[in-house]
Amino acid sequence: MSAEAGLPAVDLLTFGESMVSLRSAGPLSAGGTLGMHVAGAESNVAVGAARLGHRVAWAGVLGADPHGEFILRQLRSEGIGVHYREHGSRGTGLMFLEQRTADVSRAFYYRAGSAGSTLCRADVDAAFRTGTRVLHLTGITAALSQEARQAVEYAAARAAGEGLEVSLDVNYRSKLWSREEARAVLTPLARHATILIASDDELGLVASGHGYSGAADDAEAAMAAELLARGVREVVVKRGAAGAGVHTAAGRWETPAVQVTSIDTVGAGDAFTAGYLSALLDGEDVAGRLRRGALTGAFAVSTAGDWEGLPCRGELELLGTALSGTTQR
Repeated sequence: MSAEAGLPAVDLLTFGESMVSLRSAGPLSAGGTLGMHVAGAESNVAVGAARLGHRVAWAGVLGADPHGEFILRQLRSEGIGVHYREHGSRGTGLMFLEQRTADVSRAFYYRAGSAGSTLCRADVDAAFRTGTRVLHLTGITAALSQEARQAVEYAAARAAGEGLEVSLDVNYRSKLWSREEARAVLTPLARHATILIASDDELGLVASGHGYSGAADDAEAAMAAELLARGVREVVVKRGAAGAGVHTAAGRWETPAVQVTSIDTVGAGDAFTAGYLSALLDGEDVAGRLRRGALTGAFAVSTAGDWEGLPCRGELELLGTALSGTTQR
């Protein structure tokens, strides 16, 4: 099936591979019940932004199988516009996620040669026909295949050329490629980004990192300055429980993490990104974007699932005002 026609222009467009995630509450080797979920950094961001009231579209390639049907049903139920191509001979990607201990989760991917890895420039063109304000990309898609990498590079260059906001989340996955491979692709790709998002240990994949000495904070500032000099407008650094920061030409902003009981950290970075981009679309300043990102990230870590616990707009202040253990009556 081809991409859906007649979709209106959207606030946020993203594309990549969405997979079926089979989650275990304990070690996979012990067996037991598995829960079926949709997983994928880009679709996580899409759900987060859609729940906050924005018009969102996701593009990708799915297999002609029940897994692909499941993904379509889930994304559409969240109000997300879907542009997809159905691959007749390759299956939808699959991953297993085990909660190995209370503090350690492990992902096992079965996505090599998947339908999602065949994403190409034609898929990007089909998605772009609707128009968008923000294009969100991740380094994960660029790691899937040469074809997908070229699609990401094409999309970033095209969006930058058309004057769109381009958000790039490094999202390094060591099971997909080495740091050296990622650096060779993502460093030139970052020049198209207006907003570059990375965890504190990923900045070195898009900035040289050479010649910096002293405290880690100084190295971060130096790498951010390098990216700003190359045309990036905002360098957003995610630090998990230590909060987040943003570097711009006008200065630096920081926010602490919202204090919650951590249940599941998978998808927390994507939730932060969804909140940050949502606030950007609403015209919030940098400090406001950081606050919303911290709130949506807190919802993610304090609920189970990649995206299932993400808030609607009316719920944003629940964590900002509630006391620990609060029950609203």
